[in-house]
Amino acid sequence: FVFMVNGFTKGDWLEAFIFAVSVAVGLTPEMLPMIVTANLAKGAVKMSKKKVVVKDLNAIQNFGAMNILCTDKTGTLTRDKVVLVKSINADGSQDLSRRILRHAFFNSFFSTGIKNLMDKAIVEHVNENGKALDVVVENYSKIDEIPFDFNRRRMSVVVEDKQGKRQIITKGAVEEMVSICSSCELEGKVIPMSDDIRAKALGIVHDMNSQGMRVLAVAQKSFLDKAGEFDVDDENEMVLIGYLAFLDPPKESAKDAIRQLHDAGIEVKVLSGDNDAVVSTIAAQVGIEHKGCITGAVFELMSSQQKRTAVKNNRVFAKLTPHQKTEVIQLLQEQDNTVGFLGDGINDAAALRQSDIGISVDTAVDIAKESADIILLEKDLMVLEEGVLAGRETFGNIIKYVKMTASSNFGNMFSVLAASAFLPFLPMLSIHLLVQNLLYDISQIAIPFDKMDREFLLQPRKWDSSDLSRFMVFIGPISSIFDITTYLLMWFIFGCQSPEMQTLFQSGWFIEGLLSQTLIVHMIRTQKIPFFQSCAAWPLMIMTFAIMAIGIAIPFTSFGAYIGLMPLPLSYFPWLAVTLLSYCVLTQLIKNWYVRRFGKWL
Repeated sequence: FVFMVNGFTKGDWLEAFIFAVSVAVGLTPEMLPMIVTANLAKGAVKMSKKKVVVKDLNAIQNFGAMNILCTDKTGTLTRDKVVLVKSINADGSQDLSRRILRHAFFNSFFSTGIKNLMDKAIVEHVNENGKALDVVVENYSKIDEIPFDFNRRRMSVVVEDKQGKRQIITKGAVEEMVSICSSCELEGKVIPMSDDIRAKALGIVHDMNSQGMRVLAVAQKSFLDKAGEFDVDDENEMVLIGYLAFLDPPKESAKDAIRQLHDAGIEVKVLSGDNDAVVSTIAAQVGIEHKGCITGAVFELMSSQQKRTAVKNNRVFAKLTPHQKTEVIQLLQEQDNTVGFLGDGINDAAALRQSDIGISVDTAVDIAKESADIILLEKDLMVLEEGVLAGRETFGNIIKYVKMTASSNFGNMFSVLAASAFLPFLPMLSIHLLVQNLLYDISQIAIPFDKMDREFLLQPRKWDSSDLSRFMVFIGPISSIFDITTYLLMWFIFGCQSPEMQTLFQSGWFIEGLLSQTLIVHMIRTQKIPFFQSCAAWPLMIMTFAIMAIGIAIPFTSFGAYIGLMPLPLSYFPWLAVTLLSYCVLTQLIKNWYVRRFGKWL
């Protein structure tokens, strides 16, 4: 369109074509890939200083947009140091004979899978306090193993002593263990499992759970005939021996971290595979207010609508399978949430991939780290909160560039069209447009080093394309107003009304256009009044004002003369100062109205 207008009004079609191409170059945000990549890279470096390693640069945007964080309990809310505190007989008495501990040690010692924290706690406890068991182990050999899975919530090993006695030893979650036991040991005798004994057992366990202790049940059964190939069907008619109680106290920093995440607009939800009483107790201790704990069994029986309501209104979920964790995250995403998930186990891999931002720790299993977008060097929510703020700052700097470039280019389009239609000469030569555009682009290089206002960092931020188009429409034409006043100034005050005076006209608009474009960086970068209520970081301040000084100086140099510019009279600069000041004032007024009308700026 610019080509056609200048071709018909000026008559020089070749010059009109070159000018149109230059306008197209000027209107194209050619620095966008570089600015975005530089912002992300700078953000990744800054986050690494906060002990947050970014595996996928594109994840930084989601990190800043995250408004719900789903996390496991162990190691995140707790100290990640599980200690075996006591072993208890089925009737609640202390295990003085250490029989329960011995069977649990066999189960943990002979298992070949990845040992969880409770397995490690059992082995460490025995190594520290029960050296005699080393001799006992030497008298046993492993025959078979039935690995742990998240549906059975238990695992078994089959061992044989030197006399040929073979037995299966099973350890797991209490409810699942009680369901496979037909009898129990009480005072050295094996008696049938009755409803009263079962109720008493569950009561003992509930009391320990309410104190924040995690409890495992231990059972055994002897085999005289079967030689091998044991499977899940062999886990039946077992004898309940007793329980092991573990303590993993909450972290001292967890409560403050959760409060800070809440202040930053992030809701924390606990998705755990542990017992509901333990999870509820720990959640309450770290300040996660909740109406109740939903277990995986209850969640499984809900309708689709009930599940959507449950994940929206509830913060604590317990005894979830890996599939259910993934389902919870998916339901939250369907409700227009940006969901992060923090996990470090094998069972967390699917949830890490489903989440918008998968977060793991450097001590996690390999598949969890492979599935994650972000790796924390410390498994601490405080570290995560600092990383989120760094991510939001990175995202904010990207938004700055996109909005200031889009609005500035949109305004320049109107300015060029108006000048092309009514002036008897080109408002600027092609070389002027290209030099101006180059200088403006150079001034943007420092944007990744800028900072964001504290208010911007307090809320999750999402990319909103509709807001960009609205921003262009309302902010872009402001620059056109003052471009046109500059045309009128050069036309009427300085007499640039003929092709012989076009060099002076072009020099005047070259300086005004460059300075207004560069100033818009400071006007758009903050919702506040620039320079008074919010100042840019020093690299951006130096870069923008250096470019403005260079732009003013160019018409007075031999380079300026070479590209067709000329020195401007000193009387031009008071008019320029008034123009730029008026531009800033009007932009601030429109900015204030825009924020009141639409509730956001960047």
